[in-house]
Amino acid sequence: MSQTSTLNCVLGFTDTETVLLDLDDVSFRTARYWARRANRWFKLEGFLILKSSENHYHVVFNRRVSWSENMRIVAWVSLLSHNRGLVKWFIMQCIKQGSTLRVSPKVEKHSPRIVYREGIQDGRIREFLVERKLIKKIVSCISRIDFV
Repeated sequence: MSQTSTLNCVLGFTDTETVLLDLDDVSFRTARYWARRANRWFKLEGFLILKSSENHYHVVFNRRVSWSENMRIVAWVSLLSHNRGLVKWFIMQCIKQGSTLRVSPKVEKHSPRIVYREGIQDGRIREFLVERKLIKKIVSCISRIDFV
């Protein structure tokens, strides 16, 4: 779906074993820097960067981790990057006990699109992409239904 959504809901990918980052108000280079740094430091095998809107990026890492390791990694990036948006997102994920990234369009924003890949993509990234494809298909079907 290339247009913004008219749906009253936002659909996303939620997981406890995939390290996800939601970086707000950063350049692509900054998002890639933190993705590479976390990938190397925690041996996460690889990552995928999606652009959710102007200067807003999502990062998905490949290696499966426990929930506690997941939150330890997100906390590490949050503290070192000083990204207020990521800190707020991290706190919300801790409260929900599951990490979520938006997949569907949202009011004035298009669906996040893949802008960069690095490293191995055969683990959690593959699973994320399968679920992302399913969610996008659901959104497409729902938006074609004429609700009365």
